Amino acid sequence: MVNQPWKNVLVLGAGKVGATVADMVAEYHGLPVTLCDARPAVGTAADPLVTRVQLDVEDDAQLGGMLAEHSVVINALPYFLAARVATAAARQGVHYFDLTEDVAATRAIRELGKDARSTLMPQSGLAPGVIGMLGADLASRFDELYDLRLRVGALTRNATNSLRYNFTWSIDGVINEYCNPCDAIVNGELVSVQPMEGHETFTLDAESFEAFNTSGGLGTLCETLKGKVRNLDYKTIRYPGHRDAMNFLLHDLRLIERRELLRDVLEHAVPHSREDVVILFASASGMRDGRFEQQTRVARVFGSRLRGKARTAIELTTAAGVVGVLELLQQGKLPQRGFVGQEQVSLADFLSTKVGHYYASLAVSAEREQALA
Repeated sequence: MVNQPWKNVLVLGAGKVGATVADMVAEYHGLPVTLCDARPAVGTAADPLVTRVQLDVEDDAQLGGMLAEHSVVINALPYFLAARVATAAARQGVHYFDLTEDVAATRAIRELGKDARSTLMPQSGLAPGVIGMLGADLASRFDELYDLRLRVGALTRNATNSLRYNFTWSIDGVINEYCNPCDAIVNGELVSVQPMEGHETFTLDAESFEAFNTSGGLGTLCETLKGKVRNLDYKTIRYPGHRDAMNFLLHDLRLIERRELLRDVLEHAVPHSREDVVILFASASGMRDGRFEQQTRVARVFGSRLRGKARTAIELTTAAGVVGVLELLQQGKLPQRGFVGQEQVSLADFLSTKVGHYYASLAVSAEREQALA
């Protein structure tokens, strides 16, 4: 199956992001997509390119049978199903992508990649995902890299509650990144730092933000840049006050020890919102051509329509991350087998894909910086 033309794409998980991935593949590549979910499709209009199917991925026979009919699978299911689906895909030689931020799942998939006949590329969304490409691109511009700071936020544009936050994506994903240890490089050493720590404040275009450690955003970038950078970290951007409120829930009330209860509380009390903005902010400093320099990249992405449907910024940026690398693999610009990390993807190549325009402001910020040099 490897190196042969793709006839169709399998997308697992028909939530907001999974459905956006399916529509993005259909819109920009014209490939038939099978969109699977544990829940039956109800009230969906007939679509010539996207076919909705009910599937239980925890049933080995059902999952194996569906994989056998497709060239590539994009897993948009919860993080705890990543290793299961990747194992089944590797067994059948099907190219595998996912959007997980879970470190343990990625390590398991990396092991599978050692003997895989197909490409296994987890963490292919926004963060981890495109932010890793951006970090690697900035790192490559320095003769000696001192500090690399990567920041991403999926924010509600009009948050009015005490958390200064509404859910714009998975509750399970937010809990996972707020509760698990975070990779970083400090003084040249690969270390594990605690989530919710490393609090900082800053302004962008006269608007105030805060940021703090969260898990999984760097993907495998720490391992790739170990020995090449003095300090590297990833933090999530939020509005000021959010971190203190969440810290009270997690640690003062000790809900970090009762994650199911924490999920119930958040699901009941914190609204979801489709009025969002995604912010990427990256900064690198070091020696270049004999002098100490700093380079920064900033992007703001808002929602828009895709195949006649309104999509949020987080849906579009996450889907574009995986659909872009899917295109690069099909073009032969990525390894055709084994584990592939996001930092192996050229940012310029990614921005030149059919979906790269969703991150066009990253290219604009780079051009402005070059004009000022």
